[in-house]
Amino acid sequence: MNLTRSMRFRILIALLVGLSSVSIAAAQEASSRVVKYHVTMDAVKYLYGSAAPVARLVTGDILDTDTVDAFGNAIQKPGDTLALVKGDNPLTGPFYIEGAEPGDTLAVQFLAMDVTSAQGVGAFAPGFGALSTTNYTPMVNPPLPERIYLYPLDREAGTGTFRAHDSDFSVKVPLHLFLGCIGVAPAGGEARSSVVPAEFGGNMDAPEASVGNTLYLPVNVPGALLYMGDGHAAMGDGEVAGTAIEVPLHVRMRVSLIKGQRIDWPRFENQDEIMAAGIYRPVDDALRIAFTQLIAWIHADYGLSELDAYELLSKVGKIHLTEMVDPNYVVIAKIDKKYLPSRKQLTRVLPSRRFLSEARISNRHTVD
Repeated sequence: MNLTRSMRFRILIALLVGLSSVSIAAAQEASSRVVKYHVTMDAVKYLYGSAAPVARLVTGDILDTDTVDAFGNAIQKPGDTLALVKGDNPLTGPFYIEGAEPGDTLAVQFLAMDVTSAQGVGAFAPGFGALSTTNYTPMVNPPLPERIYLYPLDREAGTGTFRAHDSDFSVKVPLHLFLGCIGVAPAGGEARSSVVPAEFGGNMDAPEASVGNTLYLPVNVPGALLYMGDGHAAMGDGEVAGTAIEVPLHVRMRVSLIKGQRIDWPRFENQDEIMAAGIYRPVDDALRIAFTQLIAWIHADYGLSELDAYELLSKVGKIHLTEMVDPNYVVIAKIDKKYLPSRKQLTRVLPSRRFLSEARISNRHTVD
């Protein structure tokens, strides 16, 4: 057969596109430096802010690290109480990103997450939770009592088991691993509690912080100073009782800098959707922030006017209330890219569709 140059080119492209996702993922990872860090309770932090970095990375590096659970791995067996907990949401980090300066954007691409314990933990804490008496909403009735739930995890089935305290009922819960806490140092020299979500990220409790997604965070200080922790194995919308299935995690993520491009609030992206976070109280203000940020993103990257984007979102946008128990509430506004025009300029750091598909497959909920 006598093939023209054009035909040979098309065949070559087809062969390249047909490479297995495993090969593509392996090639991407082989080209990146892997920085490994193991956290101990002596090194965890309870604030997002300026602190000596535990490791330094450059754009394109893969960070391979672990986290402790929201209780510092202190709750291990029946009879353990919250009195054993030294502090809420212990954080791994900070990690210094070379070359990061205020006005840049940090892209965090989640590559893999594994559970590193055989069980997860849930709890009622007096004065905490969406249906509890709090400092914001004082009531005349007493706070709910402390109560601890242990969730055995099944590695092969990808489930955790809820067991009722007041009856013999139990049910399997599908696992979805994600980081409840991930953020950078705030602007202006501030230090914020590890319980707080805000414009720097933080305790967003967003299931979107999971394998297959990329998180964008504003860089507020030199080096960005990236923190993470509060691993979750499963969580309902709103995290209404105050906890997810809390677990320690082993995570792998690629960090990349987008120089000279500033965002004001955290954003997420995958191959199919763009997502903007709004973080504030009351919840309607969080929603307004999320949608105005999403409108601005659509206008800047896809060319629709702000009013056209507003109208379109009213018809096809989605809302995810990730949590309503922390000092700020978190709403994530989303739109499927199939509803948008072609992107004007690719400014985000995203893997290929094939790699994302493989990443979803490889997000096995492993238990060591």
